[in-house]
Amino acid sequence: MPRIKDTDIALVRERTRIDEVVREVVALKPAGGGSLKGLCPFHDERSPSFHVTPAKGYYHCFGCQEGGDAIDFVRKVDHLSFAEAVEKLAAKSGTTLRYEEGGSAKPDRLKGVRTRLAEAHKAAAAFYADQLLTPGAQIGRTFLTERDFDSDAAEHFGVGFAPVGWDGLTNHLRANGFTDQELTLGGLAVAGKRGPYDRFRGRLVWPIRDLSGDVVGFGARRLRDDDEGPKYLNTPETPLYKKSQVLYGVDLARKEISRRQQAVIVEGYTDVMAAHLSGIETAVATCGTAFGVDHIKVLRRLLMDQDEFRGQVIFTFDGDEAGKKAARKAFTEDQRFVTQTFVAIDPNGMDPCDLRLADGPEAVRELIAKRIPMFEFAIRATLAEYDLETAEGRVAGLKAVAPMLASIRDQALRPEYTRLLAGWLGLEPSEVSEAVKRAKPVVSSGSRSGAQRRGDPRSQEPAGAGEAAVAESAGRAVWERPDSATTATAVERESLKCAIQIPQHVDAWYASVEPLAFTWDVHVAVHEAITAAGSPGSIGDGRAWIQAVLEQCPDDTVRTYVREFAVDPLHTKQDDDEGLRNYAAAVIARLLEMDATRRTVELKGRLQRTNPVENEVEYNKLFADLLALEQYRRQLRELALGGE
Repeated sequence: MPRIKDTDIALVRERTRIDEVVREVVALKPAGGGSLKGLCPFHDERSPSFHVTPAKGYYHCFGCQEGGDAIDFVRKVDHLSFAEAVEKLAAKSGTTLRYEEGGSAKPDRLKGVRTRLAEAHKAAAAFYADQLLTPGAQIGRTFLTERDFDSDAAEHFGVGFAPVGWDGLTNHLRANGFTDQELTLGGLAVAGKRGPYDRFRGRLVWPIRDLSGDVVGFGARRLRDDDEGPKYLNTPETPLYKKSQVLYGVDLARKEISRRQQAVIVEGYTDVMAAHLSGIETAVATCGTAFGVDHIKVLRRLLMDQDEFRGQVIFTFDGDEAGKKAARKAFTEDQRFVTQTFVAIDPNGMDPCDLRLADGPEAVRELIAKRIPMFEFAIRATLAEYDLETAEGRVAGLKAVAPMLASIRDQALRPEYTRLLAGWLGLEPSEVSEAVKRAKPVVSSGSRSGAQRRGDPRSQEPAGAGEAAVAESAGRAVWERPDSATTATAVERESLKCAIQIPQHVDAWYASVEPLAFTWDVHVAVHEAITAAGSPGSIGDGRAWIQAVLEQCPDDTVRTYVREFAVDPLHTKQDDDEGLRNYAAAVIARLLEMDATRRTVELKGRLQRTNPVENEVEYNKLFADLLALEQYRRQLRELALGGE
């Protein structure tokens, strides 16, 4: 397998800002100490435990323990190989990569599969956009004009046209060096008996991009009467395109979603265009699938969805029965949001595209402004199915919506909707309240019981027990996670953090630290990796030093701790060299003092066990050592108290 030259990999790391890479996927807020925090993209959580330290070039999640540099992040988010992640970051930073070729293959052929497919899609998007300007695309331009989308709008959203012929795109991409296998693997072409042919033909085409802006697929709209295919045809599942995990327009909307703390969910590509052109630049749409759990995860990371940063998610559904059904389905997923979730439906059943065309951009803005809470809409939509003029209808309606109220997790909100429901049904609030108490809550199919959560005391197996057994059977070290409640653990962590984050300020002191100063084996392992990399400050601070320490770690677990210590903010408000130097000295002094205290206790025990008459020489030596150690400990104590 061809390798990218190590010097080029190092150059990509140097030119890549970890915070810019992460911000394409996660909304980040200041966390103090030069760090940023957000919701982890690798596991579900309600409060941010994902930290990024731009100065060091690393990220770490204190919840799931995932961590690394920009290359690691891209690998895990996009499910890429190491080489593909480097190639993706190199393309963004304008770095030309060189490969250690093992044969006569052309440089392009040495790139990873994901990178090649992304380049093919980028070339396809440019081809389709050019085709929209040709005479054969008049039907497509007419479609856009009839919906009041001009050429500037088409260019902004990358709208293109797939020519009617069978192999226009295929031949174009072949001429640009892409293979038939790459075209079919990426869903751009379909394998036929006589060779591949274009998947999209005679259709208007929208490029679908991921959060980073890479084209990963296409959505194509039928235009001709003789086209017997579906109204909308989308790229199939490919290594690039997972329809349950992408949102059309998210590349254009992500910054505004984070800034405004709002996301508007519409139902089609033209609706996204109409919303954006009407000033609703937070609009996105699903791509040929219903809004689901994976879409929620994407939005939560962009919204920083948690109690401290509450946002709004607004669904726009068609006013017909299908739209109401979609809204009720979304209700079952709504409990996954901490955000306030709303529904916006035009009374005449028009979607944003039709509404803009009929009444102008202000009508689209007014539609969003008149949103109503998701709970209210879902309850009212369900009640509309019953004849509330009859006692039987009211009772049946109550039975139908009681489970919906029981599923509202907000304890303050549930009584309010209970009161509203009583008014809508003309029943006593106590009667409705009893029905809600007896009802079984609506549970999303994607949710898990509490006993299934990692680390839950009701779980049959302790968290991490399986991993430990596997590691032990394989002969690897099994590291016990330090008890965070002890003072010793806190001091040890802070000392290691200083050695990793500000090595230039601990160099003079760290030489005095021995492995016995640490009470946890994994802390000893990190310390030994630090000393094996050279004394702190010998390489300088920043990425080069951290990378040197990582290279000395015995396994991935220890590397995880190093990355964690690299991004966890120091517990000081000092930010100047002198202040950081004093703080580091105080922390290391406290570590050495605690070690000296333990040795003092041991020495006193030995002294008590030694007979001063029978072993006078040994006793006097131990006594002198104890006096010297006590003096050394007092000096360390004074120095430790001189810091923060």
